[in-house]
Amino acid sequence: MWLYLLKRMVLAVAIIVIAVTLVFLMIHAVPGDPATALLGPRATPEMITQLHRQMGLDKPLAVQLAIFFGGLLKGNLGFDVVSQRPVADIVFEQLPHTIELIMVSIFWAVLIAVPLGCYSAMRRNSLIDQIVGIMAVATIAIPSFVMAVYALLIFAVTLHWFPAIGAGEGFWDSLVHLILPALAIGIGWVGYISRLVRASMLEILGENHVRMARSFGISEWRIISRYALPLAILPTVTIIGVGIAWLISSAVFIEVVFARPGIGALIVQAVNTRNYPIAMGVVLVTTFLTVVATTVSDLIAASLDPRTREKL
Repeated sequence: MWLYLLKRMVLAVAIIVIAVTLVFLMIHAVPGDPATALLGPRATPEMITQLHRQMGLDKPLAVQLAIFFGGLLKGNLGFDVVSQRPVADIVFEQLPHTIELIMVSIFWAVLIAVPLGCYSAMRRNSLIDQIVGIMAVATIAIPSFVMAVYALLIFAVTLHWFPAIGAGEGFWDSLVHLILPALAIGIGWVGYISRLVRASMLEILGENHVRMARSFGISEWRIISRYALPLAILPTVTIIGVGIAWLISSAVFIEVVFARPGIGALIVQAVNTRNYPIAMGVVLVTTFLTVVATTVSDLIAASLDPRTREKL
């Protein structure tokens, strides 16, 4: 297990380095001058030159990348010349809002999808199974931002059941403000996870150890919960870990639609103003979160099924 963990950590570091390098190159390949975008059309050449020097844009691209990684090794994500604040402070102020949204979304999706998938597998080809299958495909097909717009129009604007924008103040108010955004992100995962659990469960229920458990007279619910579900849930754990990147990208759109604080609004503003330090800081943190999530999911899968350790 320790060797598996070491391999995962080395792979995680390599992924972060490659991802940050690619994003760094892509951001600098975007046409336009970031100093002009930040200062506006009335900026003088002296002001633009000074801002280039402050942002390090007067140096060659390879030197800029080396300086960025050098600061990264010291825990420094850079400095925002606009707000005159460290990038880490700005990003980590907004990050908890996004993590909160993602965790609530995936929590309620798993809470509903896993029992639905198990029940569909136990009642295969029944009316309930067919209804769940149709609803699952329908929810998967609807993009999260489309669901967000309709949820906003129906439940906030028309029915006035939930607040339309903002994050709220206090625990209960924040929870109420999370309902519609979490619904928009998690609804597609309900269908996806339920179908995945159903397929895995059907495969596990046909194996020999399950047949033996039935021959001993063990109840069906005990077989499901004790012998089948721990194995059937493995693909779901892996998919959730890999899907963190998709969840983060969905959260970016949802935060813009519901005018919520978070890294979504931060990255949109940074890209529009060509604010390199903020954009790189957000990308680095989100890449790190994705790598950590996939590593944790792989470790959980490896602890539940030791055979997966041999696949790396």
